[in-house]
Amino acid sequence: MKRLLIVEDKESLALMLRETVESEGLEADLARDGKEAVHKLASGQRYFAVLTDLRMPGADGIAVLRQVKESDPDCPVIVMTAFGTIENAVEAMKLGAYDFVQKPVDVDYLLLLLRRCRENRELRYENILLKDEFRQRYRLPAIVGESPRIVEVSNAIQRVAPTDSTVLLQGESGTGKELFARAIHQLSPRRDRPFVAINCAAIPETLIENELFGHEKGSFTGATGRQLGKFELADSGTIFLDEIGELGLGVQSKILRVIQERRFDRIGGASTHEVDVRIICATNRALADEVKAGRFRDDLFFRINVFPVTVPPLRARREDIDALSDFFLQKFARELKKPSLRIGTEAREALRAYDWPGNIRELENCIERAAILCDNATIERRDLHLGDASTDGLRDALDLSGTLAEAAERATNVIERLKIADALLRSATRAEAAEALGISPRTLAAKMKEYGIEE
Repeated sequence: MKRLLIVEDKESLALMLRETVESEGLEADLARDGKEAVHKLASGQRYFAVLTDLRMPGADGIAVLRQVKESDPDCPVIVMTAFGTIENAVEAMKLGAYDFVQKPVDVDYLLLLLRRCRENRELRYENILLKDEFRQRYRLPAIVGESPRIVEVSNAIQRVAPTDSTVLLQGESGTGKELFARAIHQLSPRRDRPFVAINCAAIPETLIENELFGHEKGSFTGATGRQLGKFELADSGTIFLDEIGELGLGVQSKILRVIQERRFDRIGGASTHEVDVRIICATNRALADEVKAGRFRDDLFFRINVFPVTVPPLRARREDIDALSDFFLQKFARELKKPSLRIGTEAREALRAYDWPGNIRELENCIERAAILCDNATIERRDLHLGDASTDGLRDALDLSGTLAEAAERATNVIERLKIADALLRSATRAEAAEALGISPRTLAAKMKEYGIEE
């Protein structure tokens, strides 16, 4: 971040200051008065610092300072004051100004201040998503880890968040793509507006258009009133289209229109509606391959692939497994009122060695299950029930009596029950679990009922 905002009503001084900072390799925006500065700051543009005159016609330097503290509390403000306005400068310092300089400006001292501002800004801004002190201030979701892969993703998220660019989050199921989508929203100028998430894989194709765009009264049987769609509910905020690769080509064309024209039609509606919404998409599919196969529109792919971010699987960031395990353990220890819970050495080694095909979601479920099952204050290897650890338990569960056909039928039922429970554990939705199992959602629902399995 190397952009500075200079607020000065005297054009000659403003141009001189811009030339000075640009000679240092920095970039500068100019505002001719406090009102223009407030407008620039409210638009969401981020600066490493703001240099403002104190006395200006209209909105003064104090108004600029207040707007900075409202829109970006960590942005330092340097106030320029003429002789005789030191008292006003002291007032500005009390309101949170970083420092003040007297006119005529000592250029060397100003550049020193700006270097310090930029260094401090970068130190504070670096990996903001991964630091507890910032999570509470910005109401950020908990993103845990310090591995190079997750730091890279966090930095990318921080760079794109202040813009309105469409973001495509790519990665396997369970990697935390929705957490990053929420972080983008919370770090954006839209943070106080709605965040609306919809899982495109969880809604039947016949209903997804209605969910996204809504309908008018009488547009189909059962439409007894007007219903607003998710795009309309997200107006002025952010919409998160999870698993966008699951959408049919017809709905894809309607989403393309929203992106291109910022317009949509409700089902059965006679008028077109405008919408101002930031779009974040996520997928666990290789959309470029889906385009080649004719299952995803190439023009929509190019539109949503403006800023792609790949969220790594947990097996690619094993150094974060300890921190994630401890984070989830603290959460469930509080919920289960087991404050002294800890993870044993062998259990930690097993957690680090496991490949986690269900990623962070699977790890969270594993720690929750272990916290419930452990008989003392230490979670042992046997409490984790990871992968091949269930072989002995499976043998015990099988009834081998009777004929081969009878035993095989009972074994099939056991395997089906375990496989379905495992798929549901690893999947975000029932539709996703059905796809992983290679069966229809209806068949999955019937088998869940047959085996008494609950989500």
